[in-house]
Amino acid sequence: MSNPNYNQNQNPKTAIIMSSYDNTLVFIVLFLIIAGFLAIFSAGAPKCIIQGTHSTFFVARQFVWFILGCIAMFIISNFNYKALNKLSLPFAWFIIVLLLGVHFCGTTVNGATRWLTLGPIQFQPSEASKLAVIMLLASAFSKDINLFNTKMYKYYIPILIMAALIFKQPNLSMVLIILSSSLFMYFAAGGSIKLIVSTIAAGIFGLSFVFQSYQKQRIETWLHPESDPYGAGYNIIQSMLAFVAGGFFGEGYGNSRQKLGWLPEGHTDFIYAVFGEEFGFLGCVLLIGLFLAFLQRGLLISNKCEDLFGKLLAAGITVSICLQAFINIAVSSSMLPATGVPMPFISYGGTSLFITMCMIGVLLNISKKRIRRFPNVQ
Repeated sequence: MSNPNYNQNQNPKTAIIMSSYDNTLVFIVLFLIIAGFLAIFSAGAPKCIIQGTHSTFFVARQFVWFILGCIAMFIISNFNYKALNKLSLPFAWFIIVLLLGVHFCGTTVNGATRWLTLGPIQFQPSEASKLAVIMLLASAFSKDINLFNTKMYKYYIPILIMAALIFKQPNLSMVLIILSSSLFMYFAAGGSIKLIVSTIAAGIFGLSFVFQSYQKQRIETWLHPESDPYGAGYNIIQSMLAFVAGGFFGEGYGNSRQKLGWLPEGHTDFIYAVFGEEFGFLGCVLLIGLFLAFLQRGLLISNKCEDLFGKLLAAGITVSICLQAFINIAVSSSMLPATGVPMPFISYGGTSLFITMCMIGVLLNISKKRIRRFPNVQ
């Protein structure tokens, strides 16, 4: 009688067992998504009313993207992640085509051309570039950690093209997230720490030459928001007032005053400030704790994976999502200049939610891959 878990197509002493998903990760993501819907409804309702739409407009659109994201996450979580190794280059060039579409016929919002509009659907291809870069580097570094191997250039060229097109939008914050995630993946693959430090130092020095005038103004405003309280420094000051009003326990759900026209981007870039006003310091700490738990779980999945491609893929996805979350938190808390980076799961933005859930699908897929050895069973 044969063992029902034994795969006859494998070596007689080896079988692949598909364990269940990492349930802890599923619950963490579920709590983050629920927190996101609550925050978007509370922060977005006043703006909806001002615009003459129903108070549930933002949360309803976010829910549609959530359903699409769930479908994509389910499909990806049951798709062998090792196949992404071969798909990394075609997927990257597909994203480049979309980014070129943004460059030539994109939709401009608030002075930035980052969106493609196809009928009723408007999305940001730059969000998908995060996953494309992670797939490329996981594929490259799983083969060779030598950055100067000419065979690796086929992976680097698409990354440089994507970075250039995203910078042109302009979207420097997304470029920095991509480059930061790339450095971490190189470190995770066993790369040279000296080279990483040198790259960071060179990057910081080089930023002074690529900064545009509005980006330099953001830094000056961040350092001295009181110099222009009704102009460039307005959002930072109003964000700080939201945290002060929230105190330790918060004003209560739905009771934020800053969202009533005082904080213009309260449902997107500065949603953490509205969250802090309503749930206080305690709520902010709990939200940060969820992202830290996500970070721990994602890195644990990476550590347990038995092939280098999967390890790097899981590590890159985990760090990319958490880095974006902590940048948003730092901006809302005035620890970093304004960047326009949404908080994953929490901020309003369909493309961000959909791509993030696709990345979660890859993580879940990696978490259930296991290899076990059994003696011959007849």
